[in-house]
Amino acid sequence: MHPVYVHIKKELSPFYAEEEASAMAKWISSDILHLSTLELYTGKDMNFSTKEWEELEDILRRLKQREPLQYILQEASFCGMSFHVEQGVLIPRPETEELVEWIVSDYREAGQVRILDIGTGSGCIPVSLAQLLPEAQVSSCDVSAEALRIAAMNVKRYGDKVTLFCADILKEELPECQVDVLVSNPPYITESERTDMEANVLDWEPELALFVPDSDPLRFYRRIARKGLDWLSEGGALYFEINRAYGAETVRMLEALGYRQIELRKDLSGNDRMIKAIRP
Repeated sequence: MHPVYVHIKKELSPFYAEEEASAMAKWISSDILHLSTLELYTGKDMNFSTKEWEELEDILRRLKQREPLQYILQEASFCGMSFHVEQGVLIPRPETEELVEWIVSDYREAGQVRILDIGTGSGCIPVSLAQLLPEAQVSSCDVSAEALRIAAMNVKRYGDKVTLFCADILKEELPECQVDVLVSNPPYITESERTDMEANVLDWEPELALFVPDSDPLRFYRRIARKGLDWLSEGGALYFEINRAYGAETVRMLEALGYRQIELRKDLSGNDRMIKAIRP
């Protein structure tokens, strides 16, 4: 292997599991130092500039502080696309890709479907839906001005196909709208779950987008589902990413509101993660 790869892995090994350190070393070598696969595996030595070495050492310093690599690079992959990310938004997760894929599968032949995403974050959900469903009319909102700034960069990157607006879903003064699909990956981690979280999430990702009180873990789901009764067209669908511990409770809440054809799906790890429900 290339000496720089060996150096990176050696520096990170005390801080990360071997598999993770190896993956990071490969990522940095190829994406930051632009080593080809051949150069990486043949171990051919290369001369890097002083600036490149300084950049590498800064990245390693930040990684040792458990800062996520996506924030350091300011890029994250999602649905085969690259999204700009900063600390003001959550890093897109593979589980959320599964939610997007579900919606795309259901509406691939639907034509001009109207979609509203609640809690845009980086914009990964609405931008991906707009790219994968070219005829769809997609809008998305967030309470965070910082999130909307970052999402706007990603919307522009992929052709300005998403309308963004600021809204607090927990407040009464919300704009009236009529959509066919309502989707959200809202905050769903309870305060008591903090102790189970990794430092690279807890110390770096925005709490506003992560946590809900133990006393009301479904607060966002209940509110969005109630608004869905007004916003969704007849036969319109509601899609949620959920806390794996509250699948049954979320289903019961939707049933109580009259939603029908409720489907709870597991993610690739086998955890309850996604729900679809049809407006009554």
